[in-house]
Amino acid sequence: HDTKIKVNGKIVAPVGGSILRFTKKSETEWDEEEFPGFAFVPLVREARSKKQEARGGKKLSKRVSKILLTTCSLLLATILILADEVYFPHPTVSDSKTVTIEPGLGSRKIGALLKSEGVIRSKWAFVAYVSLRGEASLLKPGTYTFQNATIPVIARDLVVGENAEVTLVVPEGWTNQDIAELLEKEGVMPAEKFLAYLDDLHFEGYLFPDTYRVFKHADAKDIVDTMRENFERKLTPELRAGIAKQKKTVSEIITMASLIEREVRSEEDRALVSGILWKRLEADMPLQVDATIIYVKNYESPVVVPSRRDTTGQVGIRNYGNGRTSLADTKIDSPYNTYLYKGLPKGPIGNPGLSAIRAATYPKSSPYWYYLSSPDGKTIFSRTLEEHNRAKERYLK
Repeated sequence: HDTKIKVNGKIVAPVGGSILRFTKKSETEWDEEEFPGFAFVPLVREARSKKQEARGGKKLSKRVSKILLTTCSLLLATILILADEVYFPHPTVSDSKTVTIEPGLGSRKIGALLKSEGVIRSKWAFVAYVSLRGEASLLKPGTYTFQNATIPVIARDLVVGENAEVTLVVPEGWTNQDIAELLEKEGVMPAEKFLAYLDDLHFEGYLFPDTYRVFKHADAKDIVDTMRENFERKLTPELRAGIAKQKKTVSEIITMASLIEREVRSEEDRALVSGILWKRLEADMPLQVDATIIYVKNYESPVVVPSRRDTTGQVGIRNYGNGRTSLADTKIDSPYNTYLYKGLPKGPIGNPGLSAIRAATYPKSSPYWYYLSSPDGKTIFSRTLEEHNRAKERYLK
């Protein structure tokens, strides 16, 4: 009876499981229609809920965007700061700076040292750079000089090694003592340190003479391992088979080769001298090799000076005198004295090269029992002791 609703006006209302539609026919009459099976859905309230969700989603989206923007800004700022520290020099000293990196220092301690010395401004920028590049464990000890250098340049130098490598030329016949003195002369390590490492290893004769490139302040073990590995490569399966065929040990061959290396220059003469020396051993004769006496005088005598450099400042076997042996020298009591004791000496008297090793392995038979080296390096062979004495009178006096 609502007079506000005009004729033909309609009212729609949910009732139970149906929708009822009332149509006003007159001031007092209504048509009623039922539409069963419709569920009531509050459309107005649903629309409000969506709007609220949309507003809430917008607020959340704005909050996330703000967080992401802040994070990205901080990350970008960090990258820019790190890039500035890494790729631009920031020394706190204007002059060049020399820094010594001791063995065993890790990247953090190296970074701290570089910072304390004024080479870089940020320890952590250095650590981050070498770590990201996988170079943290490759930094080498040594003495370095830097001036206005960037972290990549500093890291590169530390990975390569101290400013320059050292080339070591080790001639055939040099002893371990000679090699130790060369290492000291080249600034790699004190001779005493190298010899101390070799003290109980008995590697005389087995550090193959060759040209090597090593870093300054290299470890004694690394140098010895490199030279020993070279020796093992040079002693080929062919040579090892030849040694076995001669029914000799590697130790015997290397000891004999060290004598031949010192005694004779030419390859052909070395094979002949090898035949003579092996023949003397078989005949139970003393070898009487002057080179063993020189070795005893240089390395076993307590009065020997520690360095045997000639006037050019070089070290090694060139300085071992004129090769002559006195009667008193032959009486020196030493297991290396082949005048006083029969057989091979206690061990090698130097590190022989491949030529001498091959000569010891493949001796050449001859009618000779004696030999001597003339001042010009020529080898004079003799069949008898009388011939040998005459040769000495002619060539050595």
